[in-house]
Amino acid sequence: MSCPHPFSNTTTGERPAGRFAPSPTSALHIGNLRTALAAWLLARCSDRRFVVRVEDLDQQRVAAAGGIADQQLRDLEALGLDWDGPVMRQSERLDIYSDALAQLPTYPCFCTRREIAAAAQAPNGVQSWRPYPGTCRTLSHSDRQRRARVRPAAIRLASEVSGWQVTDQARGTCLGQVDDVVLRRNDGVYAYNLAVVVDDGVQGVDQVVRARDLWPSAARQSHLGHLLGLPEVRYAHCGLVHAPDGERLSKSAHAGGLAELAARGVELPR
Repeated sequence: MSCPHPFSNTTTGERPAGRFAPSPTSALHIGNLRTALAAWLLARCSDRRFVVRVEDLDQQRVAAAGGIADQQLRDLEALGLDWDGPVMRQSERLDIYSDALAQLPTYPCFCTRREIAAAAQAPNGVQSWRPYPGTCRTLSHSDRQRRARVRPAAIRLASEVSGWQVTDQARGTCLGQVDDVVLRRNDGVYAYNLAVVVDDGVQGVDQVVRARDLWPSAARQSHLGHLLGLPEVRYAHCGLVHAPDGERLSKSAHAGGLAELAARGVELPR
């Protein structure tokens, strides 16, 4: 199914775009910066616009990081990257996410994370990723009312498919898993998977460069875009950046950013 939508800019005549969309919960580390540079290069080399979006939906985590978004933008500029148009901030776009949610088939979910993990437990006791098992999908109206008195509901997509084809410039066309993905958390925060799809449509993004650890979300996002009537996005999932000892350079591994590189004497572009 697909539905009419106000989320695509294909009627404006603008060139399609690539993008970089950091979450302002920590400084950009070397892996983030490499991805930003790759996204910028591919957009510029393919005659696309390049847009930047701040994915600041989770205001509690953003506040805890101390307003790092402006520093992230300065780091991009220090690399010599430029972008077209104003920086989009997700926290200013809640109404459009609400409109998108209203167009999708959904149901309330009252499961806790522990309940979902238990339902997805492999028979041998080894935890592995599995699609949401649909525990709350068939609840009766009375059961939903009863559970709503105990805990607020998240909103999930009522997906009619379990797989979706995605085009990746490194992998080719692949079939990825799709499930009843969360679209709005039970605290009212819109989920990343919904917001990123809507924003890509509004900004005219048809090319997404990002790290390969985000590959599992590609099929879900492509499917959501289809349901919202948006143009197909082509992905390029690039390899992760590792230290000489093989450890992945990431936020959790305390990977350094531009400040650390400068402190080590690495000369930055001017």
